[in-house]
Amino acid sequence: MAQSLHTALPLKYRPMTFDDVVGQEHVVKTLRHAIEAKRIANAYLFIGPRGIGKTTLSRIFAKALNCTSPNGVEPCGMCTNCMEISGGRSLDVTELDAASHNKVDDVKPIIDAAQFKPSSSPYKIFIIDECHMLSNAAWNALLKTLEEPPPHVRFVFATTEGDKVLATIVSRCQRFDLRRIQTNDIVSRLKYICDRERISVENDALLAIARGAEGGMRDALSSLDQLIAFTGDKVTEEDALGVFGLVSRSQLENLAGAILKGDVAGILTAIEKFDSAGKNMRRLAGELLKHFRNLVVLQALGSESKSLEATPEQVATLSEQAKGVDPGRVFRICDQLADMEDRLRHVLSVRTLIEMTLIRASRIATTATVEELMKAVRALKSEGNQVELPDLGVQRDQRIAPPPPAVRDPALPSYAPTGGDLAPSAAREAAEPAAKERPSKPVSEERRNQILNDDKINAVLTSVPGAMITDIKGR
Repeated sequence: MAQSLHTALPLKYRPMTFDDVVGQEHVVKTLRHAIEAKRIANAYLFIGPRGIGKTTLSRIFAKALNCTSPNGVEPCGMCTNCMEISGGRSLDVTELDAASHNKVDDVKPIIDAAQFKPSSSPYKIFIIDECHMLSNAAWNALLKTLEEPPPHVRFVFATTEGDKVLATIVSRCQRFDLRRIQTNDIVSRLKYICDRERISVENDALLAIARGAEGGMRDALSSLDQLIAFTGDKVTEEDALGVFGLVSRSQLENLAGAILKGDVAGILTAIEKFDSAGKNMRRLAGELLKHFRNLVVLQALGSESKSLEATPEQVATLSEQAKGVDPGRVFRICDQLADMEDRLRHVLSVRTLIEMTLIRASRIATTATVEELMKAVRALKSEGNQVELPDLGVQRDQRIAPPPPAVRDPALPSYAPTGGDLAPSAAREAAEPAAKERPSKPVSEERRNQILNDDKINAVLTSVPGAMITDIKGR
């Protein structure tokens, strides 16, 4: 008896309707309304990271447009058109992998086929995956058909790198940015699949798989399939952590708690333990950043926020850690961890960088800043409280007596410094401005002649070679 072939979980549980799509409600809602209102655009562009449903949504949308017996806006999945599209055999729905077919000759069949009406469907739909790989010449060849397609033609593009798609193409499409699927949504989907497959699995094991998937449902399903093949019908957290090199949820939360408490010894002990066990240290840095990011979101928006990417067990721990921790400190810790994650790409000693960064983050969590001290002082002053000053050995009623006024010497000029408080050079500098400010008195003719006729002055001038008294007198 031949054994039945195993179908991989990502293929077996691929969404077949809009209701099955997880984590892309904003895109599903728009597509549903477009079908209901019969406002179908010429082209759609789906952008997002790997494994989040771009190609799946493209196929579901194609089935919804060409289904012969739809359930409202949902494809029935049972008609000939739906089954052919799901199996990739439809003559009216063409899929092109631009990663390996990116030349002009590869898009010419699309341009030619667009001129003919569909064989058995309302629309002829072309799905181009990884469209950013198309060459500029291929885009230019497709541009005219994309801009003014026949009424029965629709285009759907999918790419992981939307910034590489030509602006002229993006402007002719309705753009949808698909986001990474939140961790709790992935856990819920994995739990549903395990129940269907009759697999016994721990919740923390599902959480470890979801953490390792980094927002991609396909990666999560592939990891779950791998774990089932490794362990059988029972999957534990220890198995998941051992396969993917992750740190358990409790260990990660304990490390975050040690940072918030300023426990340097606990931080170094935990890092030593993780490194000796062969854990992925770069992944640890990313998960720590995500933990403190959730802590910031919880403090700002509360535990019911949809922006909180955490399971109910994680939310309970985050709520406990958020008590008594200033949000500003948590934000600065996130800043330190983000900087560390960026520097980890270029550093050789990963462990040392992580240790030093976490110690610095622990000091941020426990050391008061100047802003906090000033805030506390302002709060005390606003309440009318007296701030106790430190004891400096001086009585509160003591006053520093000013120095006695200096007694001016009558023999000195009025501008001369007194009391010895200025050096001779400083005294001259102080006297020069005063001398400049005093107006000069004109010298009389009699006084001038008296100076010039002085015998002593004339004797000095006579001794100078080349000097003549008559020359000086004449000036």
